[in-house]
Amino acid sequence: MLDAAQITLAGQDALYEAYEDALTVLDGNKDKWARLPVPERIRLLADMKDGILKVAKGWAEEAARKKGLKPGTAVAGEEWIAGPYACMAGCNGLMNTLRQMQGKRFLDHLPTRDLVTGQLAVKVLPHSLWDRLLLSGVSAEVWMQKGVNAANLKTHAATAYDGPANQRRGKVALVLGAGNVNAITPLDVLQKLYLENQVVILKMNPVNDYLTDYYKIAMKPFIDEGYLRIVRGDSKGGAYLCDHPTIEELHITGANSTHDAIVWGVGEEAERNRKAGTPKNAKRFTSELGGVGPTIVVPGPWSSTDISFQAENIATMKLHNSGHNCVAVQALVMPKGWNKGARLIAAVKNVASKSTRPAWYPGAEQRLETYAEHSGRVDRVDRGPIAPPLVVGEFREDMFNASCEVFAPALSIKELDAPDPATYLEAAVRFANEELAGTLGGQILIHPKTIRKIGRKRFEEILAELRYGTIGINGWCGLGFLITACPWGAFPGHTIDDVGSGIGTVHNSFMLENTERCVVRAPWRPFPRGLLSLQFSLLPRPPFFITNKRQHKIGEALTRFQHRPSWLKLPRIFYHALMG
Repeated sequence: MLDAAQITLAGQDALYEAYEDALTVLDGNKDKWARLPVPERIRLLADMKDGILKVAKGWAEEAARKKGLKPGTAVAGEEWIAGPYACMAGCNGLMNTLRQMQGKRFLDHLPTRDLVTGQLAVKVLPHSLWDRLLLSGVSAEVWMQKGVNAANLKTHAATAYDGPANQRRGKVALVLGAGNVNAITPLDVLQKLYLENQVVILKMNPVNDYLTDYYKIAMKPFIDEGYLRIVRGDSKGGAYLCDHPTIEELHITGANSTHDAIVWGVGEEAERNRKAGTPKNAKRFTSELGGVGPTIVVPGPWSSTDISFQAENIATMKLHNSGHNCVAVQALVMPKGWNKGARLIAAVKNVASKSTRPAWYPGAEQRLETYAEHSGRVDRVDRGPIAPPLVVGEFREDMFNASCEVFAPALSIKELDAPDPATYLEAAVRFANEELAGTLGGQILIHPKTIRKIGRKRFEEILAELRYGTIGINGWCGLGFLITACPWGAFPGHTIDDVGSGIGTVHNSFMLENTERCVVRAPWRPFPRGLLSLQFSLLPRPPFFITNKRQHKIGEALTRFQHRPSWLKLPRIFYHALMG
């Protein structure tokens, strides 16, 4: 009879054998994929959309159950929107780009402008009539790195499609799946396939490998033709694949500690490798690794209803997915002495108290305890019997909580002097850049009249100093994740020696390269209240808000719309949006 150790070893051998079989298939098909004609690539995406639709309901409901939510409830709608919907939208974006790949015509109708910094901004949203209807009032600009201009933009986009197709060479990439948001992993796979011409072995994260079978159906077209393999495994399996000679490139969405363990090793080995400048794993490694995200509140003529709405906005930035997001706000930067500040914080706590979902990501309880220990004065906002209290603290002198991503329901408040809005905003930008770990995403909440008071040119100059990969103006930067036309990743400049929030970008359906950041602007006030202030937006309470009562209905309706857009599907979406 085999003992436990022998059984474990036999299972591991079988797993590694499966890895080898998968890699053999992928290695044999990598050049075929790189040379695959555009019409065939479009066909595969269309087939993937059909696959997503087949499993969308089961996918969303299973994810909700695993996160402690009841399927069919409003909050469970998060699993539709940040799952099947986002993946379906990503497919559509890539298909639209590929249809106009000849001469890179997809760039011809993207508006551009010159920024005060001299850089080029490319407007990627709204791009279609559907954008203007479904995301009314929301816009997104991609700021390109210096040296990119309107004249040479086409040389900084879709370079994987340059040159004769029959001379392209493919690669085999390993994607280490994310465990928190269930659209991340398929979108990471599409990044490697479509923007980098790499076939993929996807190793599922053990936290959400319950979705393996759903993903296999959703992405079956790529599996059937030998361009994708999906495997399970623990950290040993991941290490085996990372070091495998067939694997040429790596991508991870996760923690910088995991990235560093792969690149440098751990313990004394890591110290030796860093000192010698000799990585344990020197393969090209792209990554999205999170950080300590700020929300900067700028003083201004906020009304009582503005305070209420922005409190919902801030609470969503923190508690969406129970705080298990890489861009969940962790630093709430407030103007000291602002006569509306206390009311805003009280309103945020009130909204948070009604979000009663449990924390579910492994280690959350311990991280919350550690965070509270380093928070000085702590207010624990009760959220019911199954949800941990929201920990609201302050930054102590050790600034521990500014250096460690809590990835759970906790945030710290930092007050800064505010002699005037512009001076305050400059100080808040310095604080975020110099004191907070990471550069993935952040937000600025600012009344439109305050922008006019500062001056649009000066506001843009200050904004240019904020070093984050995605910046939300009056909206959560997480919108940039859902808008798959936006490049999603850290502010450029990180290296494997100091990886910060990661290297490279994903999503990016217009295939722009040498990007610096994405700036997403959302309406200050929701419809219909915004009309009273001449803000012409039809966007009511956003569907991803934790306070939206119809999120589950909207999420499913949007997913079905993305599968096959139709005017006939719009009334249902608008009805639930207005009722939410």
